Amino acid sequence: MAVAARAQWKGYIRFGEVTAPVALYTATSTSERISFHTVNRKTGNRVRREFVDGVTGKPVEKEDQVKGYEIDTDRYVVLEPEEVAAAVPESDKTLHVQAFISCDDIDKVYFDRPYYLTPDKMGTEAYALLRDGMRKKEVAAIAQTVLFRRMRTVLLRTHDKGLIATTLNFDYEVRSAKGAFKEIPDIKIKGEMLDLAKHIIGMKKGTFSAEEFDDRYEAALAELIKAKLEGKTLPKRAPPKVSKPNELLEALRQSAGFKPAAESKRREGKAAAKGRAKATRSTAAKGKTKTAAKSAPAERRRAS
Repeated sequence: MAVAARAQWKGYIRFGEVTAPVALYTATSTSERISFHTVNRKTGNRVRREFVDGVTGKPVEKEDQVKGYEIDTDRYVVLEPEEVAAAVPESDKTLHVQAFISCDDIDKVYFDRPYYLTPDKMGTEAYALLRDGMRKKEVAAIAQTVLFRRMRTVLLRTHDKGLIATTLNFDYEVRSAKGAFKEIPDIKIKGEMLDLAKHIIGMKKGTFSAEEFDDRYEAALAELIKAKLEGKTLPKRAPPKVSKPNELLEALRQSAGFKPAAESKRREGKAAAKGRAKATRSTAAKGKTKTAAKSAPAERRRAS
């Protein structure tokens, strides 16, 4: 993916007494996604958004729109634009490296948005010094600066020929995992089911390659738009079948490549029947052989 032509932020990075000019470029983009406008179903015209007074219903002009913090039902502290601007922290446009840490020290739930951090021509050597030093020591860096009107904490990691700067969520922005997982019962899986699960995981072991994964939602939207233009109706997809608790073991066996139990029993029964038939034929053949052996001398005496 090519780096965007325009930097999102320009400033400096400082570690110890070393300072280098740098720039941030967005590492991800949603510009390729299918986007929609809101239109009037009756006329087909695009709908224009308009702010109206919640009580009078009358339109409110842009110059009369201000920020308000609700302190009670329908009671607000009004903040003027210049007051909000004054609350923005002062910035020296510098990413101040606070500490170097192990790359695995930060839970990835705190990761917000990645950016490519690139050097200005005047700071290439100092930038390379930081990059190579971090790579040799196998560490990441924690830095802080004002980005997009807010004080942000940034994680710096080596990546290819440069550095990736990932903004981090603050602690108050990350929900507790305990609250999310509290309804999950304490179930311990063991025995054959756990062995089969480990076997399937081993079979599916691989590496991540972004090119191998498609955005199915975008593809489905494109297919839907194409069908609508051609006057066609897309068939409805059946929902996936959920594995019930009493079906888990059988599903695991099938996932591991084992035959379904019913099929296995049928095959085992068939094999056993074949074995019994073979044994019967063998016994009968032995019996015939013994009879023939006993009758042979008598036949020879009569012949003489």
